[in-house]
Amino acid sequence: QSTWGEMRALTRRLTTRSVLDNIDHLLENNVNWVKRMQSEDKNFFSRLGRGQRPPYLYIGCSDSRVPANQILGLEPGEVFVHRNVGNLMPVSDLNSLSVLEYAVDMLDVKHIMVTGHYDCGAVHASLQCKDKGLIECWLRNIRDVHRLHAQELSLFAGHHQQLARRLVELNVVEQCLNLYKTGVVQRKRMLTHKDKVSGVPGAFVYPRIHALVFDPSEGVLRKLPIDFKQQLQEYAHIYNLIRE
Repeated sequence: QSTWGEMRALTRRLTTRSVLDNIDHLLENNVNWVKRMQSEDKNFFSRLGRGQRPPYLYIGCSDSRVPANQILGLEPGEVFVHRNVGNLMPVSDLNSLSVLEYAVDMLDVKHIMVTGHYDCGAVHASLQCKDKGLIECWLRNIRDVHRLHAQELSLFAGHHQQLARRLVELNVVEQCLNLYKTGVVQRKRMLTHKDKVSGVPGAFVYPRIHALVFDPSEGVLRKLPIDFKQQLQEYAHIYNLIRE
């Protein structure tokens, strides 16, 4: 069972080999990266300089083992990224909501991916009956997911790793549902639905929301088999903000 202290100790061990008393080596890495990218594609940075129009919004955990572009196989400029502890999307968090509104209304992203990961420190911490200070206000969002699914999760009593893995998955699902609850997502889906029924070529309803989980021990990213349509219909009378 991981604790914040153990995680900090692990981080120190993993980074001691390369961390110096300055970051000059990182700036050298950047110079080498620029040279490599230019040698592979001389127009790479000129394209980046013209702005961004990524089709994807990635909402993930701040964990250093889960870099969005790398695990998706995407280049800079191809995915808009928002990361926080525990890959949460609280409907009262102005930071997350600002990212969402900009991505949906300004960038016109077509897909939103909420990506959790196994061995998540935030999930492990939420399973401990211990006040962790300021971060507890944030972790409470995961504790609430636990409460919502307490009956299912009780089946894993005494099996911490299995419990944590399932809570990771359920947390992703609940954050996806939080996205569907927002006015910005509902408005865009309504507008694109009208385009589809009007016969606009290539039109489809978006943003589409996907629940994903990454396994750091394998490097595999998989989609959770969730029927959001059924859940949205069940709670439409509560959360729908826009009527046709």
